[in-house]
Amino acid sequence: MNRAGLLAAAALLAVGCMEVEQTVPTDKQVGQTVRRDTAAWSNAPLAAGPSWKQGDRASWEEQIRKRQLAQHEDRRIYR
Repeated sequence: MNRAGLLAAAALLAVGCMEVEQTVPTDKQVGQTVRRDTAAWSNAPLAAGPSWKQGDRASWEEQIRKRQLAQHEDRRIYR
């Protein structure tokens, strides 16, 4: 490689190693509201997907248990 190529490669490596400060500007933080996620069982089930009663945590957890059993190789193969 020639000298210009080596200098270009060195410059690219130096730029790639730089750490850029990642902060939110202070004007964006003032008065900012925090949005919380909703509980998974409070969402409506998908039309084509598994069903659970909306708002019922126990039925949602039971659906999750059934799905996990279907994904377990030993139980899925030896039925």
